[in-house]
Amino acid sequence: MASGARRRLLLAMAAAPFAAFANTDPTAGLKRWGNGEFRRFGFLVYEATLWAGDDPQRPPLALRLDYKRTIAGAAIAEASVKEMRALGAEEASLKRWGQQMTRIFPDVKSGDFIVGEYRPDSARFYFNDRLVGEVADEDFARWFFGIWLDAKTSAPGLRAALLRRVG
Repeated sequence: MASGARRRLLLAMAAAPFAAFANTDPTAGLKRWGNGEFRRFGFLVYEATLWAGDDPQRPPLALRLDYKRTIAGAAIAEASVKEMRALGAEEASLKRWGQQMTRIFPDVKSGDFIVGEYRPDSARFYFNDRLVGEVADEDFARWFFGIWLDAKTSAPGLRAALLRRVG
């Protein structure tokens, strides 16, 4: 092999591990839709912002939650299961998904953010711009993002704010 070709091959191999980090922004290529606040018992828990294509209720889309309080990751998973259950998800699936979310969701404090990326066949989660996990299940993704976007959400005011196009 000529030294020029060998050099290009070695450089390509050395760069390969970094290719996975080339575009980790789940909002890339999406339009900013709306944003709003989620409060519990009058206390601001997080601010939410939605990015989507032409349809803000279908993938691809990304939902960013900017936390204003300290919350354990397990509590986030538990609240997510509760909301998905209220929307009608099946118990067997909720048990499995709850375990997956408990492994993925980190403890958060004021200033941290989690971005959920709704893909056609999965959901990916980023914590402060770092990919922390994925649930490769289209049913999970639909039920999970339904927490905010389903017409039967427990937070209809936040849903309306997210679906209101700002730009």
